[in-house]
Amino acid sequence: MAAEFKYEITKELGVISENAKGWRKELNMVSWNDRDPKYDIREWSPDHERMGKGVSLTEEELVALAKLIESRNEEDSFEEEEEE
Repeated sequence: MAAEFKYEITKELGVISENAKGWRKELNMVSWNDRDPKYDIREWSPDHERMGKGVSLTEEELVALAKLIESRNEEDSFEEEEEE
């Protein structure tokens, strides 16, 4: 039996992407089990009643992630390399 948990989206910050079924990968502030809200990245159904697996980050972790993204070299691009 799955454990019960509570969540509340306290602030919707933005949509990262949306799939063909309407599920959206979002960045939100979410309070889990009445704890302080954290930054949260995960897929949500259109009504926010169902969710996929995701990751929750503190303010410090989000800043560290942003710094990592900003500091990547062009060589580290996510673009696929052309085949020779």
